[in-house]
Amino acid sequence: MTTHLLQVTHRLFTTAMAPIERITLFKIPNEADRDRVLEQYKVMAKTAVKDGKPYILAAAAGASFPDPRNKGYNLSVKTTFTSLEDMKYYDSECEAHKALKAIAGPVKEDVLTTYYESIL
Repeated sequence: MTTHLLQVTHRLFTTAMAPIERITLFKIPNEADRDRVLEQYKVMAKTAVKDGKPYILAAAAGASFPDPRNKGYNLSVKTTFTSLEDMKYYDSECEAHKALKAIAGPVKEDVLTTYYESIL
């Protein structure tokens, strides 16, 4: 019994949560608008801070390749966060993300976002 308890306790303290992967897809009809949004993603990646420090682990963004399976979503973004808390901060408080939304909001036709903790 004691050995089992030690194993469970060890797992609790050594199993860290995997990073949160966030995928965002945009439908932005105008190519010039897509370019402006992508430029703002470059700015956001350099300026997003929480408590004065960068907090986004990784970010990737680009125009989607033409393919009927993308259902018209033509700009793809993947953002990686250490925790769900950091992603929620990004959504609600991050000034760099607010600036990005100010540019993307008026020009997007649609947006789809999903996020997950990878099992790999």
